[in-house]
Amino acid sequence: MIGPTRAFARASLALLLTCGVALCGLFAASAFAAEEATIDYVHESEAAFAKQLAKKEVASVTINKRLRTMRVTLKDGSHYLAQYPKKAEPQTVSRLEGKGVSVSVLSKSEAEKETTHKGKKHKLRYIVGGVLIVVILLVGGFLLYRRRGLRD
Repeated sequence: MIGPTRAFARASLALLLTCGVALCGLFAASAFAAEEATIDYVHESEAAFAKQLAKKEVASVTINKRLRTMRVTLKDGSHYLAQYPKKAEPQTVSRLEGKGVSVSVLSKSEAEKETTHKGKKHKLRYIVGGVLIVVILLVGGFLLYRRRGLRD
């Protein structure tokens, strides 16, 4: 009876490890896809933005009044994040529209979402770490159960 018990234990362990690896791969892939979907904006100075605007390289700008930032998309597809001075939003919008740039201003709720958007990356790390710990505990529990079963 020891032979079939060991074979069953090995098959169960292999199945458990395969499921654990598949789960970890699934969570890692979803974390990678979530990070890939976001656009990385490079911070730039106001002078650099003014040069790009003068050269007519700017395609569109999204303004966040709450953070006083402009998300700039150039005609070549690159993305930049620039800031404008306090209480200069109307002048900035009129200057951009005068140059023929499409301007959109975020609503209050959208602007508030951007201010609380920072913790998403850490949340995914904690989820993946928690799943990994659960898999390790399951494998350890199974090995402990198997060890006790062989003594009896």
